[in-house]
Amino acid sequence: MENWIISMMEQYGLWGVFFLIALENLFPPIPSEVILTFGGVMTGQTDLTVTGVILASTAGSVAGAVILYGIGLLMDVERLEKIIERYGKFLRVKKEDIHRADKWFDKYGVWTVFLCRMVPLIRSLISIPAGMSNMNFFLFLLFTTAGTLIWNTILVNLGAAFSDSWHTVVEYMDVYSNIVYAILAIIFIAAVIWFIKKFRSRSV
Repeated sequence: MENWIISMMEQYGLWGVFFLIALENLFPPIPSEVILTFGGVMTGQTDLTVTGVILASTAGSVAGAVILYGIGLLMDVERLEKIIERYGKFLRVKKEDIHRADKWFDKYGVWTVFLCRMVPLIRSLISIPAGMSNMNFFLFLLFTTAGTLIWNTILVNLGAAFSDSWHTVVEYMDVYSNIVYAILAIIFIAAVIWFIKKFRSRSV
């Protein structure tokens, strides 16, 4: 995959950066670390500029995020309520649980979106619950762009500064990603345990 990413960027320049980052938002397994750091490397080897790569990657990222936000809108709370009405007894989930989660996102959503734009994997997926909770689109766009801009600026500049050893930068980012994945796995396991306990308590 890395060779294909590099080939796309070498062939299409900023449009390649835009397309790949938009695709990365829709398909999180595509590594943004490779795209952004190599984009920084290319600024020292081609006529691409650091500013140009940052802007192109940010535009692509926001475009992908808006698509996922739209998907979230189609899966709004009312639709979830209908699903709960039909399958809630089996899932042991109540409408109140959905409303509680929705209220939490209404209260902390903008900062959650901002911070999650700098977390691998979640940086893409966070747009879906933002849409589901009907977050104000302007605020979503503002905080998504701000968080994305910070993430992109750091990685593109790292690629430009360490162009001779950009693979090392990617390796360090892989370590960061693996730590995040491990934390997410722990949270997921904890959530499963909590769900099982809640299920058992309701069954008694």
